[in-house]
Amino acid sequence: MNIFVTGATGKVGSRFVPRMLQRGYHVKVLVRDAVKADWLHQQGAKVLEGDLLQADNYVDALWGTDVVIHLAAQFRGVDEHTTKISNFDGSIALARAALQADVPRFVFSSTNNVYGAGDHARPNREDDELRPAYHPYPQSKADAEAALLQLHREQGLGLRIVRLPFVYGERDPHITEFLPFLRNWNPAKRMHMAHHADVAQALMLAASTPGIDGRIYNVADDAPIAVAELLQLHNSEVSSEALQQDFHPWDQVVDTTRIREELNYRPIYPSFYSARDAGAI
Repeated sequence: MNIFVTGATGKVGSRFVPRMLQRGYHVKVLVRDAVKADWLHQQGAKVLEGDLLQADNYVDALWGTDVVIHLAAQFRGVDEHTTKISNFDGSIALARAALQADVPRFVFSSTNNVYGAGDHARPNREDDELRPAYHPYPQSKADAEAALLQLHREQGLGLRIVRLPFVYGERDPHITEFLPFLRNWNPAKRMHMAHHADVAQALMLAASTPGIDGRIYNVADDAPIAVAELLQLHNSEVSSEALQQDFHPWDQVVDTTRIREELNYRPIYPSFYSARDAGAI
């Protein structure tokens, strides 16, 4: 399989691309700084330096590609305008380039934050109305999903959307970086997570399964974890103010029935505890 990946030096991409190379896939990566991706080049990836918005610089490299896996995104640390340009405009530019190069499949990495709190008494499902909280990241992802689905309907983009939860594992500092935010959440709040190994599994199932164009899939492990548990496991205290914080019991908890039934997804690490016990954190 010939794979074209964006975001190869990010948290997900830097763990996903080596897996694909180890499996013998031919991988091209589009990065803004080729120097930062030299370690991937050393492992066998073809590194292209360029900007998502400047498709003329990479559209030729897309010819002969079996699937684009779009992982590049801006989350924290940038302004709203930059987030929109990166997550929305960049995604649409890449999708149009993929159409121009006749790439048959396009996997878009989204987030379960697009659901927001919702108003239902159950985990979030793929067909639920999206109500992203006012934050540039989930809003830009929801907007990109809608625009990409339109390209699927009108121009035949071979789109598959995967909505990722909080991703962790394999020495990723994500949890540690997020602890200051978690301390301000009600300790009873639960959130879904997924290990990098399971994110990679979901991405490849979405990339390789025939007949699922236009489908959306929630990705998560089998056991949402409470904020109090994560804080305790990382020797961090709950703030007194956090105990007073309101929360919706199903916010950041998703239904994974569809990906299990349609793609036969089964988490390698069904919970954070199983990953910890396996030494995979």
